[in-house]
Order: sequence, then structure tokens, then C-alpha cells
Amino acid sequence: MKSQRILVFIIAVVLIAGGGGALNWLKKNQKLGLPGIKAAPIPGDIRMDFDLPAHVLGYTSERVPQDKTVLDMLPKDTSYAQRRYTETNGFWVNGNIILMGMDRTSIHKPEFCLPGQGWHIDQKATVDVPIEGRDSYQLRVAKWTITNFVQDNDGRKQEVRGLYVFWFVTKNEETTSHWQRIWWLTRDLLTTGILQRWAYVSYFTICPPGQEDATFDRMEKLIAASVPEFQLPPEAK
Repeated sequence: MKSQRILVFIIAVVLIAGGGGALNWLKKNQKLGLPGIKAAPIPGDIRMDFDLPAHVLGYTSERVPQDKTVLDMLPKDTSYAQRRYTETNGFWVNGNIILMGMDRTSIHKPEFCLPGQGWHIDQKATVDVPIEGRDSYQLRVAKWTITNFVQDNDGRKQEVRGLYVFWFVTKNEETTSHWQRIWWLTRDLLTTGILQRWAYVSYFTICPPGQEDATFDRMEKLIAASVPEFQLPPEAK
């Protein structure tokens, strides 16, 4: 019995050492893959330069700097772009892209971020947004209905709805699932030594309760028109 325990101990030590060696080898030899968005390298920097389109449909837009709290949380090799699109009637949508570098912690689960900002997730769904053009395809996106309370000018709390639409994309792969993304990233890293360079794309706006469907219709048109300007179409398989 004592010899068996010693054997188990030796095997465990070997596995731990081997696993640590494998992880160390991967860390030293992994290569960063290509993004699924139209991005240009920044000379002397692992980060990349990209943007959402400035002109889409009848919207005006302006670049929005990332919040300092977000910047402090993100790894230094994270690339990002954010725009606010506004119609003449005041309707607005925020578009945001976060692109990871070698540090995989650039992208977090939306379930963590939204509640941390005071939003309650009411409903989760996935829908297909038709992307037209030379390379037409169906873009699968996550559509979340969320709720928050804001204070009006009289100091009273008013209920507002939010629509949060997002997906993850890398070269030739796209998903709405955080865990699917992690699985594909791990698979490719172990089998090819390539670390997929994932981007987290999101669109967000608010609306009064009861206006969710009409609001999403407007968001969907904006997404369909803007995506071909910054995201690479999937290659035929």
C-alpha cells in the first residue's frame, strides 16, 4: 500500500511538471493570429489601429474615448474603438470594439460587465442580422434586453430598458458564446500554437419600456450597414 502511494505521488509530480513545461513552451512559442476585423498594425506596438465607420445611413457619429475605469482594467496590449451614432431626432446607439493582444483577459463575459454598471439582464436571445453586399451572409448576434433605473430632473427614479447586441469574431470564426470562443481559442492554441486574436463587438442603446422591438429594428439596420465597413466577411468553407 505504501509503495502504491509513492507511485501515485511520483506520477502526480511528473504530470504537474510536464503540464507546467507544456504551458511554458506554449507561452514562449505561441503566435498571435489574425483578427476578424479590418485593422492595421501600429509600428512598434502589438496593438492595432481600426475604427467603426464615421458615416452610416443618416447618422452623425463621433469617436468616444474609452472610460478610464475600463482602461485601467484592460491589459496594455488591448486595442479598442468606440463611436456614438446619433440621428437628427436624438436617437443614439453606441458601437464598441475591443481587440485582444497576447493577453486573453482583454475580453470579459458580458454577464460580469452589465450588472457591474447597474443593469439587470431580463432576456437573452440570438438573432441573425442579414449582411448584404458582395459577400452576403447571416451574422448571428446576441440580443439582450436589460433594465436599469435612472434619476430624472425631479429626483425620481425612472425605469429604462436597454438593448445590448454583441458577438465575438476572429479570422474566419464568429460566435455569440463566451465558452465557444474559449474552446476555439484553446483548441487552436494546443493544435497549431496560434493564439486567436478575438474581437468583442457590441452595440448599445436605451429606450422606454414597451419600445424594445421598434428600437431593435433601428439598431439592426445600423448594424447591417456598418458591419461590412469594419468586419471581414467569412471565407467560404
